Amino acid sequence: MVDVVLYIHILAATAWIGGALLLFALGILLKEKEAQVQTYEHLGPLYGYFETFWLVVLLSTGTFLFFNFNLIEVLTLDVDESKLGYMMSNKLFYVGAITIFTIVHMRIALKTHKNERSIIQKIVSRASSMMIFFLNLIVLWYAMQLRHILS
Repeated sequence: MVDVVLYIHILAATAWIGGALLLFALGILLKEKEAQVQTYEHLGPLYGYFETFWLVVLLSTGTFLFFNFNLIEVLTLDVDESKLGYMMSNKLFYVGAITIFTIVHMRIALKTHKNERSIIQKIVSRASSMMIFFLNLIVLWYAMQLRHILS
């Protein structure tokens, strides 16, 4: 059972981070503003639902694995003395931050789909998107470190 949940967790992480990498690449490779607008107009809603599904799967399977491996006790350890406690608390912090940034980004995206965004909405949307992208890479690094420690 645990192996199946771990498999689904890794699959969800692949879909979540892979989608972010795709959109990041499109933002760089599509030089024409109109091409970007049309691509994101059509891809955005589909991507939003796709990513929301995988984020829910990640949070669900991650919670299951967290309790299955009794990692709650790790959080009570002194993070200066426990590498596992340090890594787990940081990973959870970054996962929480990604979740918050995703909610902010999705609210703006849903509210302004096919409408012009205000300057503030553009800044917040792009900043939250960039934070999600970079925090994904950090969480992936922590996940690798945790897997190494727990092996």
